[in-house]
Amino acid sequence: MSKVEVFEPALCCATGVCGENVDQQLVTFSADLDFVSGLGGDVSRYNLASEPRAFADNETVRAFLHLAGSDGLPLVLVDGVTAMTGRYPDRGQLAAWAGVDAPAGAISLDIEQATDQSGCCSSDSSGGTNCC
Repeated sequence: MSKVEVFEPALCCATGVCGENVDQQLVTFSADLDFVSGLGGDVSRYNLASEPRAFADNETVRAFLHLAGSDGLPLVLVDGVTAMTGRYPDRGQLAAWAGVDAPAGAISLDIEQATDQSGCCSSDSSGGTNCC
């Protein structure tokens, strides 16, 4: 099995469920990552805002950021080798790179499900949002 690492730009929430503008791409990727992990895949996700040490400690990531900057993220490494840049992999790619068998059908999480009151972000008393 291979190790898949995804280095993301600075996000307030890894799920993409922050405030009023929900990024469906992040919601889908979060579900795909959980799916592959649940099958035993070795997948890790690093957010530049909350885990800068992971970026600083990895020579490949440092070199990528030097050349492309954070606008080039996300960066996907498979066993330390660059596999994809600038976009998130889909479920099939994640599963293949992690060496797990994924069923042909994909389960998607729609925005309505993702924005229920149990999410990581909530409104505060001043009308703003509290994001994880």
